[in-house]
Amino acid sequence: MSTLSTESWKKSFRSLFNQAVDKYRSGQRGADTFFSASQIEELAAFGYKPQELYDFAEDRVKYGEPDLELALAIAAVRRDYFFQVQQGKLSGNVIAMSSLAGKDQSVEGIVWLPRIIGKAKAKLRGEMPPDLMYSCSGDRKFFKDNNVGPVEFLRAVWKADGNDGIVIEFVKEQRASKL
Repeated sequence: MSTLSTESWKKSFRSLFNQAVDKYRSGQRGADTFFSASQIEELAAFGYKPQELYDFAEDRVKYGEPDLELALAIAAVRRDYFFQVQQGKLSGNVIAMSSLAGKDQSVEGIVWLPRIIGKAKAKLRGEMPPDLMYSCSGDRKFFKDNNVGPVEFLRAVWKADGNDGIVIEFVKEQRASKL
């Protein structure tokens, strides 16, 4: 696994998240201005990109979410996937925005589900383009409407191993438990 212990990478992530939130609050903009070369290396050591952390900080300031612990939990799933599936090697690919389902597309009457499945797969693999965020406001609405958490959804997509039918059934079960 990583040369950083579990507690060490979490401490680093927490510090970088808080710094990013402070920088965003102070008016600084752009992921490329938020992190030093050594901080970018710290993020890369567990499969993370500066843009991903920047997006969380931006939404935290603008919308009040995600909080630090949720951002950390999402990063932990990505980190686990990075080491367990990708053997600590970055993908090198970035998905095309056009490859995602549209925001209004649905499956079995569940709007946004085709889109969020694609986003979750890209998040797990570290293939998110800079203009895309996992757990953005649209995703958060989907999660709330369907009684699904962003961490649990990522884990479900990982466990399904490409079988979207399993993910669809998971979401349907979560929806039903809300009623």
